[in-house]
Amino acid sequence: MNDFTEALTTPYPINAEQVAFFRKNGYIKLKQVLSPEVIEAYNVAITQQVQELNTLHLPMEERNTYQKAFLQVMNLWTKSEIVKTFVMSPRLGQIAADLLEVSGVRLYHDQALYKEPGGGITPWHADQFYWPMSSDRTITAWIPLQATPLEMGALAFAASSHTVDLGRSLPISDESEKQIQTALQAHDFAYVETPYDLGEVSYHLGWTFHRAGANTSQHPRSVMTMIYMDENMQLAQPANANQERDWHNWCPGAQVGQVIDTPLNPVTFSHQA
Repeated sequence: MNDFTEALTTPYPINAEQVAFFRKNGYIKLKQVLSPEVIEAYNVAITQQVQELNTLHLPMEERNTYQKAFLQVMNLWTKSEIVKTFVMSPRLGQIAADLLEVSGVRLYHDQALYKEPGGGITPWHADQFYWPMSSDRTITAWIPLQATPLEMGALAFAASSHTVDLGRSLPISDESEKQIQTALQAHDFAYVETPYDLGEVSYHLGWTFHRAGANTSQHPRSVMTMIYMDENMQLAQPANANQERDWHNWCPGAQVGQVIDTPLNPVTFSHQA
C-alpha cells in the first residue's frame, strides 16, 4: 500500500464562514477532503475488515428496521494497522476540532456503515442519544468510500435541528422515523438531501437529526465514520441503557465526571500539541 501520510496529515483549511454555517445548521459537507487514491486504498482495507468482522448474516426479509439499514462494524482501528492510520488522521481530526471550536478532539469510536443493495432506510435519529457525554461538543465524520447518489442512501440532515429537542430520547426505530418526521415538519426545518461526490465528507453534531434513504442501487453504499468528542469531554452519568453499554464498550475504565481519557479514546488532533 502506498504511503498516504502527507494526505492524511496536511491540514484542510476551515474558514470562518464554514464554522458559522456549521454552528447554525449543525452539519456541513466539504468537498475534496480526500483524494480518489486515498479513498480507493482505504476502501479495500476497510471493506476487508467489514467482511471479516460482520456478524449479521440474516436474509434481508428476516431483519428488523435497524438491521436492514446497514451492516455496522465498530472500532476497526483496533483490528487493522492500515485502518488505524486512516482513523487517526490528523487532517480529519483537525476539521472536527475546528468545526466544534475546541482545542482538540478525541476518538469516541469508529464505525463502518455498509448499506447493502436492497437495504432499507436509516430512520431519523440523533446520535448523542447513545453517548454518555457531558456536553454537546461531539461530531461525526461521515466518509463515503465511493461517489454516493441519492438512490444509494446518501445521508440527509434536518438543518438547525440540533437546537431543539424533537426526539432526543428515541433510539433508531420505526417510531423515531414517524415521531421525528412529524416534529421536524411542524418546526419547518429544511430537509437537506444531496449526493456525495467522491472525496466529499460531511460532519454533523451529535444532536443534529439525520436519516438516509434506502439503497435501491445494485451496489453497496460503503461508508466509514469517526465519532469525535472534545479532547476535554467528561463522562456523564448514563441516561439510558444504551449509554450504559456505550460507556463500557467504547470508553472502559472512564469515570463519571472525569475526562474520557482511556486507551480506546486517544487524542487524534490537538492545537495544543
